Amino acid sequence: MRTREADPLSAGTQRPLLVTADEELLDDLLRLASAASVSLDVRSEVGSARSAWPAAPMVLVGSDLASQVGIAAMPRREDVVLVAADLDDAGVWQRAVEMGAQHVVFLPDGESWLVDRLADCAELRGGRGALLCTIGGRGGAGASTLAVALATTAVRRGLRTMLVDADPLGGGLDLVVGSEGTAGLRWPQLDPGRGRVSSAALAEALPLVGELTLLSWDRGDVLTVPADTMDVVLAAGQRSWDLVVVDLPRAVDDSVRSALDRSQSTFVVVPAEVRATAAAGRVCAAVCVAARDVRVVVRGPSPAGLTAHDVTQALGLPLAGELRAEPGLAGALERGEAPARRGRGPLARLCGALLDEFTSSARAA
Repeated sequence: MRTREADPLSAGTQRPLLVTADEELLDDLLRLASAASVSLDVRSEVGSARSAWPAAPMVLVGSDLASQVGIAAMPRREDVVLVAADLDDAGVWQRAVEMGAQHVVFLPDGESWLVDRLADCAELRGGRGALLCTIGGRGGAGASTLAVALATTAVRRGLRTMLVDADPLGGGLDLVVGSEGTAGLRWPQLDPGRGRVSSAALAEALPLVGELTLLSWDRGDVLTVPADTMDVVLAAGQRSWDLVVVDLPRAVDDSVRSALDRSQSTFVVVPAEVRATAAAGRVCAAVCVAARDVRVVVRGPSPAGLTAHDVTQALGLPLAGELRAEPGLAGALERGEAPARRGRGPLARLCGALLDEFTSSARAA
């Protein structure tokens, strides 16, 4: 079995799997892996690749063994790439379907794309981090407070956490955690360049509030975040952080859809009010088109006697939890004191319950 020696960036991580017996293709891919600072687990026989297939962060299959991989009926999974060199090989697409490849890459044209994907693997620490979104059913529902509380609770549990403020009209989550003067880049200064951002570079550039990494806004002109920028930033976050929490605006554009598509779960915060529930219906309809799992957090008490069941039944969505009134919370937010920082009260208990499901298999910090 032929492979490069492990380097510091790939030490302690699962290596991308390469399945090929083509010596020329092997040399090309080892060269690209070296450029990405990652080592490959090389298997020249399909049978020997079966044990490594499920856990590898990425699987590369040479066109020479693609048919054999299809016949072997390997388990279906994401991040399988068929690598070929002959643009005139019309049968490559059929072989890609048979083996369950998500991508077909022709060399040398696809070298840049492949180096980027391999570099992503070098930054993975045992798997991708969880990503959760919050969004308000109406203005002032409390979604931003929930987002910060989730992130704060995760940090208190020892999880490496990144909080992303995706709402340019929300006032800035840096104010919620009292870090508006903390040095670091904000959204307007971020430039992903060629379509990929290094997790290490991102961590170094963003403000750190205690142990929490924060990406928020400055006080300049209101800007929008392009969908591709949002996607590469969140991808970098998931590669390196245990948990990424994204606070979304209620207007669902391409950037928001990019975040929703990556999210394990989206929590729609809805006050237990008739008009708030009606407004949330429109928000939920737009969110459900892009998100795989949408749940409702009902904020009480209700001036009209609505129950959490009433709200979720009207919206046709499952209940994630109830947020009861918390004395002193509004004053703490005005003082820039992060919600749930002490781990006590209704909000902290709710966040603990919400995180239990999504961080049970989180990577060690």
